[in-house]
Amino acid sequence: MLTCMTWNERKRERPTADDRTQIERMRADDWFNVLDGTELLDLQEQTMGPLRTINDRYWDDPSAAVRALAELIPECDGEFFFRPPLVFEYRERIHIGRRTFINADFEAIGSGRVWIGDDVLIGPHARLYTPNHPLDPALRAEGWEIGLPITIGDGAWLGGSVVVLPGVTIGAGAVVGAGSVVTRDVPAGVTVAGNPARVLRG
Repeated sequence: MLTCMTWNERKRERPTADDRTQIERMRADDWFNVLDGTELLDLQEQTMGPLRTINDRYWDDPSAAVRALAELIPECDGEFFFRPPLVFEYRERIHIGRRTFINADFEAIGSGRVWIGDDVLIGPHARLYTPNHPLDPALRAEGWEIGLPITIGDGAWLGGSVVVLPGVTIGAGAVVGAGSVVTRDVPAGVTVAGNPARVLRG
């Protein structure tokens, strides 16, 4: 994790190549190149292939689907609830807490770490976007990307169609109104709404 540099500073860095593999760079929360080799695609398929099966399985046996999802995600103990479809790319980058409920059509996109705490409610069509790309169009064309973490604190509630942008932390017990776009950290216990989301009640 980063210690001497904020995420805002990190996402403005110019990415540079080194001897690490792209997976090593991604796991170090550093810039990596999505167009360099097939390792990242293989890692995605190890998540997205089983996830397709789990989404389909839910309609025949919801409990079995939850158990299968808990087995797929290393940081998950199975005490949660969801409605399909769920979409995410890297199973090792996801944490789902106990008694959390994720409603239908949920997407956590990119390689950034996504930490969803205990007792969280997530409404339908929620989107958590972790990827960030260089401002320089030439570097974007080369395929550089960095995953910035998203954290949803214990007991938070995200309404339907909420969008959370890269690097954002939503504090414990916070409420995010339906349709909001969250562009910056939300303090614990407040209610925010709008695009961009602003504090309505503390």
